Amino acid sequence: MDKRKTLILIRGLPGSGKSSFAELLSEDGKYPVFSVDSYFTNKDTGEYRFNYKENHLAYKECEQNAKQAMESSVEKIFVDNTFTLDWEIEPYFKLASSYGYSVFTLTLENRHNGENVHELTDEQLIKMAKTYKLELLPERLRGKSKD
Repeated sequence: MDKRKTLILIRGLPGSGKSSFAELLSEDGKYPVFSVDSYFTNKDTGEYRFNYKENHLAYKECEQNAKQAMESSVEKIFVDNTFTLDWEIEPYFKLASSYGYSVFTLTLENRHNGENVHELTDEQLIKMAKTYKLELLPERLRGKSKD
């Protein structure tokens, strides 16, 4: 039986439970989970320290980790990030296409009133939510629907 290589992108606002859900799906670490947050998390203490000036490095590291896993033909790869803007998610679609991975995108809602641990203000969360774009239609149908 041919195993299918799959990339699962888990997106949502801070506090929606992306990291917790990704860990659950990873089957106790059987499959890798990559996140921009990992860059800012101390591997020894688990302490999270965000530094906006290094955000571009965190995005690059997360992409590179996903790419390396694809180069090794890992069966399932999980990436959890906010993915509120197209430029954040597009590199993963390109990588998946290059390495023959099917992509599934899961969007988590924060209906459980989860708190974000990233010290974002309410105003910042509201701003992020306004930029959030969902694509419910396949690419071939986008732009054809009429309101």
